[in-house]
Amino acid sequence: MNMRGKAQVDLFGPMTLPDYDRQIRAYASDEGVEVETFHSNIEGEVINAFYAAHEGGIDAAIINPAGYMTGHPALGAAIGQVRFPTIEVHMSNPANRGLVSEIARVTRGTVTGFGIFGYRLALRGIKEMVAVAYR
Repeated sequence: MNMRGKAQVDLFGPMTLPDYDRQIRAYASDEGVEVETFHSNIEGEVINAFYAAHEGGIDAAIINPAGYMTGHPALGAAIGQVRFPTIEVHMSNPANRGLVSEIARVTRGTVTGFGIFGYRLALRGIKEMVAVAYR
């Protein structure tokens, strides 16, 4: 994700990771949702972030697993162990490139192919899931 806007611009567009974070925060503000963004190129740090969120009372997560989409069973196991719903988001549609996400198997849902707007869709979905859980 840290290479967004710097490589594969034809596929993922010109937005950089800081641009993503700004737009996600703006969407969250519009939705009345608090967000914390996190990025790491180290799988273990991503796993630790999920466990810390579980222990810290976080209500939900959105993940763009990017290169961790396949071949990372420990990440999938961690997502499957936390108490909160997780939505997987991809800017592009991986299926268009013949890719199938293994992470999708442990998430509540996926949003693919909508560009940055996919994060808004995921935030709306998460907001509804959390609201239903607390009714």
